[in-house]
Amino acid sequence: MSGTHAAMAVLADRLASLVRNARVVRGCEWHAVVDAPSLVPVAASLLADHGASLVLMAADDRRAATGSFHVHYLFAHHRDDWFAHLTLAVPGGDPAVPSLAAHDYPASRFEREVRDLMGIVPAGHPDPRPLVRHGFWPGDYYPLRKDAAVPDFCDDGQPFPFGEVAGDGVYEIPVGPVHAGIIEPGHFRFSAVGETIIDVKQRLYFTHKGTEKLFEGRAPADGVPLAERVSGDSTVGHAWAFCAAVEAACGVQVSARAGAIRGVLLELERLYNHVADVGMIVSDTGFALAHAHAYRIRERLLRVNRAITGNRLLRGGVVVGGVACDLEHPAEVLAEVRGAVEDFRELADLCLANSLVADRLERTGVLSNQVARDHGVRGYVARASGIDIDARRDHPRAPYDRLSFRVPVFDTGDVRARTMVRVEEVRESAGLIRQLLGSLPDDGLVVEVPPMPADAPAFALIEGWRGAIVHWVSAAGDGTLDRVKIVDPSFLNWPALSRALPDNIVPDFPLCNKSFNQSYSGNDL
Repeated sequence: MSGTHAAMAVLADRLASLVRNARVVRGCEWHAVVDAPSLVPVAASLLADHGASLVLMAADDRRAATGSFHVHYLFAHHRDDWFAHLTLAVPGGDPAVPSLAAHDYPASRFEREVRDLMGIVPAGHPDPRPLVRHGFWPGDYYPLRKDAAVPDFCDDGQPFPFGEVAGDGVYEIPVGPVHAGIIEPGHFRFSAVGETIIDVKQRLYFTHKGTEKLFEGRAPADGVPLAERVSGDSTVGHAWAFCAAVEAACGVQVSARAGAIRGVLLELERLYNHVADVGMIVSDTGFALAHAHAYRIRERLLRVNRAITGNRLLRGGVVVGGVACDLEHPAEVLAEVRGAVEDFRELADLCLANSLVADRLERTGVLSNQVARDHGVRGYVARASGIDIDARRDHPRAPYDRLSFRVPVFDTGDVRARTMVRVEEVRESAGLIRQLLGSLPDDGLVVEVPPMPADAPAFALIEGWRGAIVHWVSAAGDGTLDRVKIVDPSFLNWPALSRALPDNIVPDFPLCNKSFNQSYSGNDL
């Protein structure tokens, strides 16, 4: 028996008395129905006894068919390739679920989101403040309910209830929500004594776009352009996660060549973003020349993207059932990638050897290992704080299941560590592209995908350049999308930024913020 199957067998045996309709789906997923009294003990056991993390919580309005809401909880093991998917039916009249907030900080965030968008109350939750809900939404407006109608909005001018810090010499510095750049809005409120930050509060969700609602009623193929725009710099990560979830629901596996090309596109996306981020980080130390060279290298990579897909951000490359582009000149692509990466490595070495840069990066914006674990952070933020996770290795899907690569992990948790993870991942991504282009299979690009079955949810987890991206999908009876739930790593990483800022000086906020570089768009769905 494999390690995955053995772990799920132990899981099923220990929790059998607390769940119903338990079954194994797609080989590595344990699905079960749970009742409200059993939710907390089952979830607590998964978190504490089985080494799992809550990676997604999705509410689905099933009142028209069953008179109830369904709330789904998806747990993933940290290193073994297995998942646990729990479903809880919630009466439609006065919906409430037991809160898991006391056991898991990410759960508290998911529960607040579900409360604001679906009107399902997390009973016993310690934080009654809104997360997503705008101050001018009517009290009975829950935009993800099937019967939600867009009301007339009226801003009553009430301020958001930030917690305040008081004391001699303490003052507040509001930053945003409008920033001096082409970025989406976010508000940061600093409490400081002199230049030293003692507390930071965030307020995001100024542009709730209704992204998940926009998927409803679309054919799966028509959902891909929307997935690509969840966060524009993560086009491939979100498109692949969405398509893989649809393919899982339909029982389809893409061709080996399509899988390899998806891998190349994902690593190209990782490359150009990491190169740009390193340039922006050193720019915030005052090293403007290095920033200019980093963006020169980024431009070189963007032109590779356009040569492959016709789009600099790789849009249109990934489709349901495979890919829409081929790699007709792999040697040329490899030569361009190798040249850009060699150029970047020289630039990174110069930056990291600069004493002024080092002084600004080291011991700045430290996120400790324990705080990172408590917040459930993902991607390079986690790996810079000593958390050895990477979905490409831990939950591998083709082509990563046949590739060799190293997961860079650093333990200081500061801006330098978050920079070094990026620098080392550039090297690893180049190696992955070299492996993929050196042995491209010669089968087709797209396989036929049958209609999605109704009421059979599926999901996919992809290691985007910021971290693990999760898409969860469910179809209606006519095969169109009924519910799509998206988790960008920014949803879990944003709060951790506030924990990395105290004891730093206010002028270091841009540097810390850029070292995290989370997506407003991917968060404010």
